[in-house]
Amino acid sequence: MRRLLPVPTTAVPTTTSPTGPEGPAGSAASAVAETVDLVEAYAYPQGRTWLRANMVAGIDGAAQAPDGLSDGLSSPADKKIFGILRALADVIVVGASTVRNEGYGPPRPNREHAAAREAAGQRPVPVIAVVSRSLAVDFTSPLFTEAIVPTIVITCEQARPEGLEAAAKYGDVILAGRDRVDFALALDALAERGLTRQLTEGGPHVLAQIAASGRLDELCLTIGPLLTAGPADRILAGPTLTPPQPMHPISLLEEDGSLFARYVRPERDRTTQSTT
Repeated sequence: MRRLLPVPTTAVPTTTSPTGPEGPAGSAASAVAETVDLVEAYAYPQGRTWLRANMVAGIDGAAQAPDGLSDGLSSPADKKIFGILRALADVIVVGASTVRNEGYGPPRPNREHAAAREAAGQRPVPVIAVVSRSLAVDFTSPLFTEAIVPTIVITCEQARPEGLEAAAKYGDVILAGRDRVDFALALDALAERGLTRQLTEGGPHVLAQIAASGRLDELCLTIGPLLTAGPADRILAGPTLTPPQPMHPISLLEEDGSLFARYVRPERDRTTQSTT
């Protein structure tokens, strides 16, 4: 994996092709291939609540492959980072439609990260928090019936009574907002439960609402080397953010043509760990 940003101080030209983009003409932009400690690189800032999003897109901005799922845009390196981000998180916030479409199941303990989670005072696995206003959720699926820690359902006060009853039977319910989910209230409620290392995996509609609430601290964006066109959403699907939210790049990695970028809100960047 190559670290492109911050620019490595020991950067040297690669030698894959003397005439190609990594030959003499492109040597100024080359970087050292190195073993990047992903746990260190993606560590959460200490002593605060922090919400990061992890999304994948093609180079033309599509957030889904032609089959409508995100997996076709992924890669082995992306899946590795996906696993690291989950291993570091206390809670994973995800929309109900993404749960259905992507076939979410309950997280399982990972021996590689078990000791670090225990040392950090974390549960063996991150909690899944499913966001749904309609509560059109299969509460008998393994995500609820086989979860090591109870799956959380985030909804609003005017959700269907029968849906609320089912949600309370199989999971932990957070009511945030009256007739629609108020993401600021929901994220605060998660933090009050001690779930301060927050991760969202979208989908695009949920991420747009989180960004609109002003609570998105960090975006981890995988850019797969694919052009797809078609009707796919962007990584945010919702009303225009007014004003647009600026983000500052703090890290860029590359492997097998995929780029792994990290952006933070400028006001949060001043106190973000600089290990990346």
